Amino acid sequence: MQLTFATYNIHKAVGLDRRRNPDRILAVLNEIDADVVALQEADRRIGRRESVLPLDHIEDYSPYRAVPLNHRPDSLGWHGNALLVRRTIQLAEAAVVPLPVIEPRGAIRADLIAGGQRFRVVGMHLDLSGLRRRQQLRAILAHLARCDHHCPTVVMGDCNEWSVRRGALGEFAAPWRVLAPGRSFPARQPIARFDRIALSAEWTVAEAQVHHSALAARASDHLPVWARLELPKI
Repeated sequence: MQLTFATYNIHKAVGLDRRRNPDRILAVLNEIDADVVALQEADRRIGRRESVLPLDHIEDYSPYRAVPLNHRPDSLGWHGNALLVRRTIQLAEAAVVPLPVIEPRGAIRADLIAGGQRFRVVGMHLDLSGLRRRQQLRAILAHLARCDHHCPTVVMGDCNEWSVRRGALGEFAAPWRVLAPGRSFPARQPIARFDRIALSAEWTVAEAQVHHSALAARASDHLPVWARLELPKI
């Protein structure tokens, strides 16, 4: 089974032209055509924390549905983190992953089923502080260890980590692998590999890249990254 996973900090749908344009974000997602997408900064931070991507636009202009978390009626996710999945993929369960935080950060998990295979996805947005990032990754890994079902897992998001080989992402000890597909921030002239994808041992990497189209270069301050992954037949 082959699936494509993408992570994208959409900057509340505000592009480099300082315009909020949710349909432009959806157009970028349609360019990538991933099966599962982790979004960061998908909700407004104040007031009712409404989603910046209207649910009816997601339904009308993309192949996705949002993983429901049912914490705030107007939000797409939790602390701006959201998961979109292709409608042909079945949702088994979803949960918020509590993180130690100073600034508004978070993580969410979904267990999904495709082709008869259960797999797990975590979307996350980590802190600017290296120490806090380590604590947050430990919390995510502890949460995964407590899950009832063992299954192939993908953890992805905006890690705010400058180091490619060291830093907080060292919490992903073997057999975990951390992909850094390329420079994704800032979008206009990317220099940092903030957006990462971590894999459990079951996955094989077919391809991993930064999506650097003309539209993506102005839709947000981050570029999306993606990986095409394979699982052996069960």
